[in-house]
Amino acid sequence: MKFENILEEINGFGPFQIVLLILLWTPRIVLPCHFLLNIFIAAEPPHHCDISTLDYEGLFDNLTKEQRLAVSIPARRDGSLKSCEMFAEPQFQLTDNTSNSAYLPTVPCQSGWVYDNSTFTSTLATEWDLVCERKSLTKTTGTIFFFGVMLGAIAFGYLCDKYGRKSTLLASYLMTIIFGFSSAFANSYILFAVLRFLTGFGLTGISINSAVLTIEWVDTGHRSLIGVMGSLAWSVGNMLLAGFAFLVTDWRSLIMTVTAPLGFAVMTWWWIPESARWLLANGKVKSAQFYLDRCATFNKRPKLSSKIKLDALSNIETQENQDKSYTYLDLFKTPKMRLLSLKTGIVWFGVALTYYGISLNISGFGLNMYLTHFIYAAIEVPAKLTIYCFLNIIGRRKCQAGTLLLTGICIAINIFLPKSLWHVRSIVAILGKGLSEASFTTVFLYTTELYPTVIRQNGMGYVSFISRLGVSIAPLILLLEDVWILLPQIIICCVAIISGLVSLLLKETMKARLPETIDDIEKPRKKDVCPHTVEASGVILESKSSTAETEDQNKK
Repeated sequence: MKFENILEEINGFGPFQIVLLILLWTPRIVLPCHFLLNIFIAAEPPHHCDISTLDYEGLFDNLTKEQRLAVSIPARRDGSLKSCEMFAEPQFQLTDNTSNSAYLPTVPCQSGWVYDNSTFTSTLATEWDLVCERKSLTKTTGTIFFFGVMLGAIAFGYLCDKYGRKSTLLASYLMTIIFGFSSAFANSYILFAVLRFLTGFGLTGISINSAVLTIEWVDTGHRSLIGVMGSLAWSVGNMLLAGFAFLVTDWRSLIMTVTAPLGFAVMTWWWIPESARWLLANGKVKSAQFYLDRCATFNKRPKLSSKIKLDALSNIETQENQDKSYTYLDLFKTPKMRLLSLKTGIVWFGVALTYYGISLNISGFGLNMYLTHFIYAAIEVPAKLTIYCFLNIIGRRKCQAGTLLLTGICIAINIFLPKSLWHVRSIVAILGKGLSEASFTTVFLYTTELYPTVIRQNGMGYVSFISRLGVSIAPLILLLEDVWILLPQIIICCVAIISGLVSLLLKETMKARLPETIDDIEKPRKKDVCPHTVEASGVILESKSSTAETEDQNKK
């Protein structure tokens, strides 16, 4: 007796599942708004040294504003004022615009900075003067946030299995709302960084539970469809972020704006069902019966006629859970598993770093940041739909390697293209972003098919941790543009190409029999191709179809 058989009786893909997906779309839309929020709240607007307090005994009285700036602040070759320097003494000879200021003595800004507020009313940079020698602190907030996401994945992964999906989901909602809104009122950089860390920690619970709940209530045949529909919430939220940031130019208001939808999620939480699979696995048959009957009623199917099936299934599930004793250490105990873990770790690190390296560097091509972000988000939709078609045509390995290598090539092309060819750079950048999203979509499906069933969750947890490590490093790599403006792009390009080449060393899994035990990896059978469902002696042996249903859970 399988849980899938019960779902078939009550309709495993009906109005109940659609409503559940819709209700969980709201919190999943919030995820990219927070994950990529640093692009806008940490933006550094044009600025120059504040000279309003300088007077030099009335010598400025007869000068215009432009002349005061010209004699006080050195200019770049393009005529714009330097951001972090001012002349040690006023250079009045520069008022005629013919003198050379290249070799005149300068000092750091003495009285703060003046910011251009035409694009942003306020950002972290303008709030706490995180510019010049403190410039790195704006990118550091992104790294701190993703460290919270990384630790939250470990914590909520455990809590969700121990205390259930529904109760943990509510805790995640409340934690994100409390710390999200609190961060908007932070009065110091340190307090803000701590609150963003805790916000990231809470958001991970939403990503884990929302994805798991939608998948555990749908039948096997529709998991891929639900996975794609659910992952599209990320793309929609990503596009909405560009609109929110364009309309709300104050960083505090923007944080509250992208956090507010969780209020609706809290109000609709009471309708969200607990996972019947989890309830049965933990011996809570009555509660499972309640939610299954509720699903049957909503889908206009008859309620389950007997509890005998549930009791038997509960005993099987509980016994299976008791027999499992695998840990993360099993990923490295045997030679081929160790090699598999190493390869998949490199691929996941490359996929995550490439995706976020491109996403967080939307100004790197000199385009309008709002439009660029929107286009970057919109291209994810056709990218996701297209890659699902190719996965079943050319296979997982070629898709994984191809998307990563082509992403690296797109980045390399833009390194050499001059900024004057902005239209060509835009097309190449958008194509690279779409390919990076396609590689992220592929890696979820591919990895679940590579790891054996008995240790698949541990394997996904391991690569998820590695990917978040790559995400945390991405903002720091972008800081290297101060060393050499092309260095971040070169690093991201190399990582994409290396991880793409490593993925070629993995075996193809399209139409292959999924590994069930570690022995299937260490001692593979000669014939491993079989249909997903095989009927023998009246027993249905179902292989677990691998999908990208947990994409938002691990990304973002």
